[in-house]
Amino acid sequence: MSVERVLWEQDATGLADLVHRNEISPEELVDAAIARAEATRPDINAIATPLYEAARGRARTIDRQLPLAGVPFALKDLGIGIKGVPIHGGSRVAPFTADFNSVMVERYLAAGLIPIATSTTPEHGLRLMTESARFGITRSPWNTGHTTGGSSGGSAALVAAGVVPVAHASDGGGSIRVPSACSGLVGLKTSRGRVPLTPLISESWYGMVVDHAVSRSVRDTALLLDLTHGADPLSPYAARLPQGTFAAAAARDPGKLSLAVYRKSPLGLPISAETIAALDTAVALAREGGHTVEEIDLPFIGRDFFADFCKTVGSAVAGTMRGEAERLGRPVTGEVERATRVLSRLGEMLSAGEVYDGLQRLHATARQLIAETARYDAVLMPIIAHPPLACGSMDPQGADELIENLLDKLRLTSLLKVKALFGQLMDKSLWFTHWPAIQNVSGQPSIALPVHVTAAGLPLGIQAAGRPGDEETLLSLAAQMEKISGWLTRRAPLKVPA
Repeated sequence: MSVERVLWEQDATGLADLVHRNEISPEELVDAAIARAEATRPDINAIATPLYEAARGRARTIDRQLPLAGVPFALKDLGIGIKGVPIHGGSRVAPFTADFNSVMVERYLAAGLIPIATSTTPEHGLRLMTESARFGITRSPWNTGHTTGGSSGGSAALVAAGVVPVAHASDGGGSIRVPSACSGLVGLKTSRGRVPLTPLISESWYGMVVDHAVSRSVRDTALLLDLTHGADPLSPYAARLPQGTFAAAAARDPGKLSLAVYRKSPLGLPISAETIAALDTAVALAREGGHTVEEIDLPFIGRDFFADFCKTVGSAVAGTMRGEAERLGRPVTGEVERATRVLSRLGEMLSAGEVYDGLQRLHATARQLIAETARYDAVLMPIIAHPPLACGSMDPQGADELIENLLDKLRLTSLLKVKALFGQLMDKSLWFTHWPAIQNVSGQPSIALPVHVTAAGLPLGIQAAGRPGDEETLLSLAAQMEKISGWLTRRAPLKVPA
């Protein structure tokens, strides 16, 4: 069997085991990953910056006894410091090149992972499709006419294409879970404070952004979390410590759990029959595992909640644009994409009092959500309202494009104070994915589960949201569902190696 075929078939844990037993070398794995990256690059366009020579050098000297020794890896091109590597954030603005590694990067390297590339992202992670003026369209290896989701879509495409078995990702409004749902992967949005973002930043988007990974298997997700979680001296806060290891949680039987399922759109927008079928599949798997599942509603999560979320993100983007201007010593508004510019101007229009008031409403709703669902071990709900979209489907067209142009060119951002117009633009931004931001606000962990494949052969995952700080229960449940379903053996059909 070729090394490329081994790379394509195995998860990170399996590859590391082969290295530990001297059945394959880190050099062979890295060379195979680079070859596959280049072979699939024209099809999926998921690489921002290749790191090939550094990867080869690291492979020659890696300690082969490290937990994930020699395993090829990708780092998301957003919100992270990698010494000497430009980070673009998916933008045409001049990149930031750190002279240090983020704590997470140091922990990845200490685990034995070998980064071969940075992965593409939409500009500043603001779209849930990975399409940018800087890098173009990232495409799904399941069907290159369709999206791999966003904003960690480059990472998801590389994992789904068998270039790397696991990749760094981040999530501020679904950006780990949406690409996982679109790409047939496992994606854990961790609890707030579980992994540090230091020393680059203390927190992002008022604590709503978290980092972890997209992977092929639950055991990889768990092991990587064991190797990277925990506060460092600069962390502003920390999640509750696990009772054991996350890997042990993924390996044990979950027992009989009390689960809930939430089927409605909190925005009151349409949900496809395929999404409901995916949710039904997850419920059936849970019941086959011996768990009870109760239908629930979340009446306190609605359009006003998401309006506050969008305005809060707008204020964060405005702050980011100010920071970029300070870094470069010049305004950057003319260099960013139109949608980023409009969102930034919305943020500038809001007063500090309005943003703080909105945050307090979000936190109050989150407390109610956590309190009223605490009796359940997890709540199943959708991630995406429709099967993975055709590339370019979320680009504004017709009247939507006209409105966005007017808001931009005539600087009519004040029109967004009109609730109906703001609601219309919010719906256009979120019609593909109605649910994930809930857990970013609440700080709860939530795991994407690749339970379903559509009639057209596209993956469609759902999520299980847990109690704050309780990734262990989610990993145990997810591993059981993985075993029952057989999703672990599914692979995208792009360039299947001999």
